[in-house]
Amino acid sequence: MMAQPKPPVDPESADARDFRDAMATLAATVCVVTARDGDRCLGRTVTAALSLGVAPPTILVSIAATSELARVIHATGGFSFAMLSEGLDDVADAFAGKLPPEQRFFDGDWLDWPSGHPRLVDSVASMDCTVTGQFEAGGHQLFIGQVRDIIRTPRRKPLLWYKRSYGSVSAL
Repeated sequence: MMAQPKPPVDPESADARDFRDAMATLAATVCVVTARDGDRCLGRTVTAALSLGVAPPTILVSIAATSELARVIHATGGFSFAMLSEGLDDVADAFAGKLPPEQRFFDGDWLDWPSGHPRLVDSVASMDCTVTGQFEAGGHQLFIGQVRDIIRTPRRKPLLWYKRSYGSVSAL
């Protein structure tokens, strides 16, 4: 799919720093999006993900448009998605870039989906997805994925990101 031209920056837009600070108060489940390129696994921590629908089960994830992960998802037509559970801060940090790409899969217990995409065993939920649509917006590639397989671990609680730090729903 051809990327759409980027619209010019509107001089009437809100201040970027104010926007980032405001968005920091939007609590979100910390997730990891992964894909496989031959023998090489890639992944990134994300909080920009949402459910699009249940018939068929579909999600949307946002990945930096210039990243190698976005290129691989586009080329292979698929990805996996894991909602991290409490206590997986080290996995979140590794995939957020605190470790080089070749060391990110050292933390956590990883297996493969039948598709070959990496699956995080200790997640609240993990999904294997096939790309059914994509478009570029705001410097990110938005991938729509039809969920082909799900493994849930209902006893686990999600790891949250709020005000630039990890939290939990344990207090709720």
